[in-house]
Amino acid sequence: MRSTRRTTFRTAAVVAGAATVLALPVGSAFADSGAPPVRPSAKPSAETAHRPAPVDRAFVTTVKLADGSVAKVYRIGRSHFEADVFSGSTKLDTLVSRGGAASYGRSNGLHVVLQPNGTVTSWLDGAPQRTPKPAPKPAPKPEVESSVRVAMPDGRIAKLVDGPRGEYAVVSLPNGHVLGTVDLKRPSVHSGDGWTYRLVRDGKRVKFVVIDGKGGGNSWVYDFDGRLVERYTVDATQPRKDRVRVVPAQG
Repeated sequence: MRSTRRTTFRTAAVVAGAATVLALPVGSAFADSGAPPVRPSAKPSAETAHRPAPVDRAFVTTVKLADGSVAKVYRIGRSHFEADVFSGSTKLDTLVSRGGAASYGRSNGLHVVLQPNGTVTSWLDGAPQRTPKPAPKPAPKPEVESSVRVAMPDGRIAKLVDGPRGEYAVVSLPNGHVLGTVDLKRPSVHSGDGWTYRLVRDGKRVKFVVIDGKGGGNSWVYDFDGRLVERYTVDATQPRKDRVRVVPAQG
């Protein structure tokens, strides 16, 4: 007795997460069924006469599958794709995706999915799942700190620093003895002889202001490049609204 072994490639359509088994198309078996060939009749039968005309299949691409077999993808119409799965020259099955539903096939540990947009994915049982490589982290910017020394009108020295921690100013005596530090969290410091040193934000810029409180409030304004950008003088003999006068900065 001759026995014939048949192994089929099972397919399913997936809609909204649910799988539905589809009937195999004619000729989708792995092995020959052993049935005798059918000789064409001289005249077409009534059944043949009423069959619909064959549908045009526009070739899209060939996709290599996880086990080395291939899937040839065809566009049939709008939202309608088919993929013929081949192992060598043997056609295993045809996956059909139509109406927004994916088509799923499985054989001997190979899984194949034809998506509604015509793309094909595949994997093997027991194969490690591919995990996306993490995006490389941008290299940290080098912590560059710039500083400039300013000789203030009271004879003291201000070191204006712009660095990773933001802008700040270190006030010291000419001999290097530090009197205090001001930044945007602690924006003001007072000396014992009436002078005030302050940081103020002017839009996107930060400025360093030196105020002569003992001399009536005259002030000098520096940017963090060390340039004198503004100067104000106070004349106590004038009415209050006219006391402050802007003097052009001399650099």
